[in-house]
Amino acid sequence: MRIDSDAPWHGLEGNDVLARLAADGAGLDEDEARRRLESHGPNRLPEPARASAITRFVAQFRSALIYFLLAGAAAAAALGHLVDAFVIIVVVLVNAIVGFMQEGKAEQALGAIRDLITPHATVLRSGHRRSVDAASIVPGDIVLLEPGDRVPADMRLLRVRGLTIDEALLTGESVTADKHEVPVAPDAAIGDRTDMAFSGTLVATGQATGVVTATGQGTQIGRISQLLQDVEPMTTPLLRQINDFGRRFTWVVMAGAALLFAFAVLVRNFDWADALIAVVALAVGIVPEGLPAVITITLAIGVQRMAARNAVIRKLPAVETLGATSVICTDKTGTLTRNEMTVRHLLIDGHSLHVSGAGYAPEGSLTADGGDDDAAAVAAASRIIECGLLCNDAALDLRDGEWRVEGDPMEGALVALAMKAGLSPDNLRGQWPRLDEIPFDAAYRFMATLHRAPTGEVVAFIKGAPEAVMAKAGIREAGWDGRMAEAANRGERVLGFALKRFSTPPDRLGFGDLEGGVEFLGLMGFIDPPREEAVAAIAECRSAGIAVKMITGDHAATALAIARQIALADDPRAMTGAELDGLSDADLAAIVGDISVFARTSPEHKLRIVRALQSDGAIVAMTGDGVNDAPSLKQADVGTAMGRKGTEAAKEAAQMVLLDDNFASIVAAVHEGRTVYDNIRKVISWTIPTNGGETLTVVLAILAGFAMPLSATQILWINLVLAGTLGLVLAFEPSEPGVMRRPPRPSGAPLLTPFLLWRVLIVSILLAAASLGFYFHALGQGRDLETARTIVVNFMIVAEIFYLFNVRYLHMRSLTWRGALGTPAVLGAIAVVVIAQIAFTYAPFMHGLFHSRPLPVRDGIAIIAAGFGLMLVLEGEKLLMRRLGWFEELRA
Repeated sequence: MRIDSDAPWHGLEGNDVLARLAADGAGLDEDEARRRLESHGPNRLPEPARASAITRFVAQFRSALIYFLLAGAAAAAALGHLVDAFVIIVVVLVNAIVGFMQEGKAEQALGAIRDLITPHATVLRSGHRRSVDAASIVPGDIVLLEPGDRVPADMRLLRVRGLTIDEALLTGESVTADKHEVPVAPDAAIGDRTDMAFSGTLVATGQATGVVTATGQGTQIGRISQLLQDVEPMTTPLLRQINDFGRRFTWVVMAGAALLFAFAVLVRNFDWADALIAVVALAVGIVPEGLPAVITITLAIGVQRMAARNAVIRKLPAVETLGATSVICTDKTGTLTRNEMTVRHLLIDGHSLHVSGAGYAPEGSLTADGGDDDAAAVAAASRIIECGLLCNDAALDLRDGEWRVEGDPMEGALVALAMKAGLSPDNLRGQWPRLDEIPFDAAYRFMATLHRAPTGEVVAFIKGAPEAVMAKAGIREAGWDGRMAEAANRGERVLGFALKRFSTPPDRLGFGDLEGGVEFLGLMGFIDPPREEAVAAIAECRSAGIAVKMITGDHAATALAIARQIALADDPRAMTGAELDGLSDADLAAIVGDISVFARTSPEHKLRIVRALQSDGAIVAMTGDGVNDAPSLKQADVGTAMGRKGTEAAKEAAQMVLLDDNFASIVAAVHEGRTVYDNIRKVISWTIPTNGGETLTVVLAILAGFAMPLSATQILWINLVLAGTLGLVLAFEPSEPGVMRRPPRPSGAPLLTPFLLWRVLIVSILLAAASLGFYFHALGQGRDLETARTIVVNFMIVAEIFYLFNVRYLHMRSLTWRGALGTPAVLGAIAVVVIAQIAFTYAPFMHGLFHSRPLPVRDGIAIIAAGFGLMLVLEGEKLLMRRLGWFEELRA
């Protein structure tokens, strides 16, 4: 028979589930199990089709700019310029190899999810317990669960005792989920399906028997796997811009080269071979062939800087994308908060106490609220603190300088509270030996332990859900409703505590022993406290114009309370997954920007939220740690996985991994990403205008019909010397001041901004005008053509050195002393260029290769003075542009 895995099993009674699955409590027989296995297939996720290594490598060359570079290399080789041809080929190959290696790792994401399906499980077959391969489990199988088991398939729970399951990889909640067999509402969210156990989750405590309702692709993990396969890989903003720029630039250069060649031959009567050599050299010179390599190196430097700040980049282009991030979608637990439960308030009759400290470290104090006497309040709270420590199975352990909990997180918080109050857990537990217990169960929602007091009296301590504990004590909730509401508004989870003294102690503790005579002790409010550094990081995000969205599996009230504490927004608004389900994609896109907190979310919800933000032009960074986060991590522009608590599936789907699971590290990575993009813009702002100056000089010569101021080999020399030196050092630039006080750049911002286009025009004109001025002045003095060209080459080099200092600080008002000094990389590159240029001018073998001539010192002084003057003119232009407010990038 074929089972419908989408049926609302959680909304049905156990007997109805068995009937619809044609199963019973004794389990299937082997023949029926075999038939169902043939019908449903093995309980594993299907292998996706994967592109071959060769296909992935060839795909790295699909770029118009790469095509043009390869054509330029072929032309250079045909003209005998083998060195230039070799350099271009090396650049292309390096880019292809880096892309191939980085992108290949992404295909491991689905494999990491498949590994979550446990290899074996315990089932009932014809009434007998059997350990079977998890792949052979079928719908209708009866599965037995014990502590430590990984749930092998989605199942409806039939019999439960004290069962809690860690569902963080599906729901993101920090606290284990209590399970029972009572059906829930058919429309309940995944995190509220307390009668279900889901494939891949981990049994923390208790035992259970359940019937399998879905296997393989039909499980919740299987659906996430399908979502992951359906997500199309995103192209980064820079790569989109580079590809678009490459396509357009290729056609412009090709068309311009063809027209220039035709004009030179047909109108100016140039020899066609000389004209072809000049035009090809000019085309190779104007194409920024070093740009892809410099961008790759800039990104790689960003990777190293981010790694030093606990952010590991798995995919190189993610570095640049971080700089454009306009929205960060983040989990709450462990990222914005410490993922360590802490008792924050004690509410007892007549007193309210505040507990300081965070996490499991027993460091903090108890102080009375409302001006009460601290000592009296602490003394009055001593019994509830002892109750919390004794009705408790957890222990705290100091390892490697860090306090860790062994057991339930909330019970660990109670142990830390007792230690803050000056109690020794070992001593108190030794003085109050445990005689018996009633384990916690979701059916009755409390735990009770029986102890012998030092005086010989027998006492039962009780803790659990406030309403359950109050009912045992006969206390009306109305008297405590206001105090519980205040705790809820603070985002606190509340537990109730009580005790009962026995005059005749029972042999074994039963439910009947807790009827009557129960003394209510009070309530405690627990919170997973925010990280202090996350508060500062969010403030930095807001100053940088980056919106932060909290997406969590937790309840809306708890999430909103944390959002207010960390100042996520001025007035944070929340939306639940159920409310999101009622919205169309268009409606969600219209309001998603106004919502700060998304609570009780499923994997589908997270994916819809990311897509809605992207549809409005946002560049989205998404954090996550569980399998449920993998699809949205892959969909996001920068998927960010947690390095400590993150699953392998999340890490493999992400572009970045945080080593410390800290939101502050994301903001640090955004800071570095902005620096990387600034440096890439500086490279472009230096490369294209200087190439434009060289090009305009030669084009004017051809159009006007005079001898070219630069020969073909000299054009290639300029590009050869500068591409690997000055063109590279800008990749090492430090961050400019105020980098996180600027708004994120728009996702559709063009690569050639208005300011850059203006710079191409003004720098090209200034370089060409000065070069031609030197050229004609030398000829006017009666010098030969070779000497005039040598002067022009030297001026081009010197001018581009000074222009480098002008572009080092695009966002500062003017050149500073710090900018004038330069970095070691800048100074080293200038030294290399100067040495090369001295050789070009004075070495006899260079005279033979490039037809250069030695120059007197006075020419050198004039060239340096002209270069310095050019820098001052451009600094004045930059200051004027800022004052006029003409270009957005100069207003910061």
